[in-house]
Amino acid sequence: MPADSNTPAALNDVKANEAETPSSRLVRFPAEDPLELDSGTRLGPWQIAYETYGTLNAEKSNAILVCHALTGDQYVASTNPVTGKPGWWQLMVGPGKPIDTDHYFVICANVLGGCLGTTGPATINPETGTPYGLDLPVITIRDMVRSQARLVDHLGIETLFAVIGGSMGGMQVLQWAASYPDRVFAAVPIAAAARHTSQNIAFHEVGRQAIMADPNWRGGNYIGDNVRPTKGLAVARMAAHVTYMSDESLHQKFGRNLQDRENLTFGFDADFQIESYLRHQGMTFVDRFDANSYLYVTRAMDYFDLSQEFDGVLPNAFEKTATRFCVMSFTSDWLFPTSESRRVVKALNAVAANVSFVEIESDRGHDSFLLDVPEMFETIQGFMTGAAHARGIPAPGEKA
Repeated sequence: MPADSNTPAALNDVKANEAETPSSRLVRFPAEDPLELDSGTRLGPWQIAYETYGTLNAEKSNAILVCHALTGDQYVASTNPVTGKPGWWQLMVGPGKPIDTDHYFVICANVLGGCLGTTGPATINPETGTPYGLDLPVITIRDMVRSQARLVDHLGIETLFAVIGGSMGGMQVLQWAASYPDRVFAAVPIAAAARHTSQNIAFHEVGRQAIMADPNWRGGNYIGDNVRPTKGLAVARMAAHVTYMSDESLHQKFGRNLQDRENLTFGFDADFQIESYLRHQGMTFVDRFDANSYLYVTRAMDYFDLSQEFDGVLPNAFEKTATRFCVMSFTSDWLFPTSESRRVVKALNAVAANVSFVEIESDRGHDSFLLDVPEMFETIQGFMTGAAHARGIPAPGEKA
């Protein structure tokens, strides 16, 4: 009998299929058209999976690239084929939303090193006929952006109207503005930074060590052995998820409330609601994400320091830029605090860039950019309208 669609074996099969032949759009680049990586290696053949929403206008002037965060994917406003859940940013992207797909042409690609169709450790290495595993070269944020630029080239788009993203997506936005200043009219980095701090690297290392300590990790070769390091990956997700919230939001949501009991058990079961919540977050995460991809993508974030490629001087990354910037942070975000956004704004001001900055009051921590925060929506809608007028194209609701 076939496996039930909700069993771990069935989910593993779905993930494996999506890693190689995703449900979304896919562009394959042959070996003779490799991708140059920061590590000095050339990756080829390689592929990039993406989704699009809306219609590209005749002038190709209305394209917006949405860059996803660490555990996101290309399904920004459509159903994820592995989980069956709605897109991760449907509050932001869609008809009549701040990024209005009735007006703009939206592109979202799975990042290089990911696990939903773009070349990553779970895709097949053509030299061996088996998944890359740790044989895949280490990936950087700049490598991710290079792959996206190749996709934009493939789509015949010379200049993006806007690039937008939060967290790791915001890192990609900044890298886009630095690497391709003539191709980005407007940039919106949200809850992001121009470098990863030592604290953030430390949290990522805890997660990676949890994965690699799982006996089922098997040196990264678990797919060939038909096992998964689910316990290690779940712990990594649990640790990371705490950093996405704030102390206040945890207290308001859970406090010290017990989980389905009136008294402490004096054991190590999930006595508290927060414990049960984190365990649930960990176990649902392993159903949709690849453990090796988690290693690669967190490493890409750790390596990110935009100033390094500009002699250690961050303003040099934006010298003579014509891009319009809207930088956003949240008051309760301690993972990417406002001080990091201000550092970016200061660098942009140093080169007289066109930049606006908004710190949004929110008690929901780093994940605020994914949630229903009206001030964020209003800010982005207003910025997009102004950018459209500056570019000479109509904003949503206006006639051409």
